[in-house]
Amino acid sequence: MAPIHDHPGEQASTDPVRLLEIRDTPLSVDEVFRAVGDDAAGGTALFVGTVRNHDGGQDVGALGYSCHPSAQDELRRVAEKVAANFPVRALAAVHRVGDLQVGDLAVVVAVSCPHRAEAFEACRKLIDDLKHEVPIWKHQRFSDGTEEWVGAC
Repeated sequence: MAPIHDHPGEQASTDPVRLLEIRDTPLSVDEVFRAVGDDAAGGTALFVGTVRNHDGGQDVGALGYSCHPSAQDELRRVAEKVAANFPVRALAAVHRVGDLQVGDLAVVVAVSCPHRAEAFEACRKLIDDLKHEVPIWKHQRFSDGTEEWVGAC
């Protein structure tokens, strides 16, 4: 349960979920950051996941993300759970699907809260739960011709 605070600005927003999408177009850090802007927030934490050029000691040659049809609903469930457990003023999460290149943004999440510590904790919970509970899968193809699927849940 979210902590109880004396000032309304420290209480959870009535509808803090501002942006939730799974999309096949490039992601924008600025879009996500703007979505969580709130005058009552003293702290905003943002996480950006990018495609790296290696994994498990192997060079990544290509990478793609796909998702289950329920992924958007699961993303909302995860976001609402985070918003219920922290004094979230605003929350946003966007994940990319399709073929990506090294350096592309794969996921961007942000949370604004009255204080910095709460923002960090809520943002960490949001990205961790998204990666563990939302059915999005990564298909990595390595430069040596091998490949692997990495499941989010």
